Amino acid sequence: MTTTPPAEDRHATTETRLRAALTARAAQITHQDLRREGPPQGRAWTLRALRGPGLAALAAAASVAAVCLLYLFPGSPLAPAPAPPAGPPGVTDPTQPPTPSASTPSSPATPRVARPAD
Repeated sequence: MTTTPPAEDRHATTETRLRAALTARAAQITHQDLRREGPPQGRAWTLRALRGPGLAALAAAASVAAVCLLYLFPGSPLAPAPAPPAGPPGVTDPTQPPTPSASTPSSPATPRVARPAD
């Protein structure tokens, strides 16, 4: 049977090993690793610069297309109802007097044609 070391010894061993690993890693880093790099150049930079406006334009075009499709489909809820067809104009025959009805006044008006002066 194996015996486990006391908890204090395990914590001390873990801390010693962790400190040694961090010290070794810190020794590998130089001042050149900490210098700031120059800005990226080339095609990747232009693609990153165009990504935001390109996505905004794509979203605007998609929303315009959706609104247009809602208005153009005949069964859509936003499509206006068609206007009823126009009826024939109310032209009366000038030789016959109009028939009096309940809504017209007692003295019916007769249509008159005025000839233009030459």
